[in-house]
Amino acid sequence: MTSSPKTFSRSIAALVAALAAFLAVSTGTAAQDTAGRRQAPPGALVYFHYPLDGLRVPERFTVRIGLRNMGVAPAGIDQARTGHHHLLIDTDPGPPDQPIPSDYNNIHLGNGQTEVVVTLPKGRHTLQLLVGDHRHIPHDPPVMSQKITVYVR
Repeated sequence: MTSSPKTFSRSIAALVAALAAFLAVSTGTAAQDTAGRRQAPPGALVYFHYPLDGLRVPERFTVRIGLRNMGVAPAGIDQARTGHHHLLIDTDPGPPDQPIPSDYNNIHLGNGQTEVVVTLPKGRHTLQLLVGDHRHIPHDPPVMSQKITVYVR
């Protein structure tokens, strides 16, 4: 049995609507995404495994990151209760409703990494961790570590 032209048109319209909805969700343009920041899971906590506050480190060292009560997902992957890490070096977090910048002071770990090798000049430096959602926007409330100080020898 063959479909009538009216049934075929409805099938195509449904397929186009489903494709548009998929693209809106996968590109972060779905209505619920544009309304604001993602809620942070209860008890979410990001912290430094290494280095610890006050530590003396070489010019090149590995930052190891811990995360509790939420998961890690790469940037662009819209999955509930997840985010990805950003390492803030010698800077303060920006506005919580804006994407985290990507520059020398704001290192994006957008592939879902939980550690990163950094090279810093000798002297005193501050480090802080901030989790961003799939769009690099901090959660509400922000999932952010305490700022620590390291001394590069």
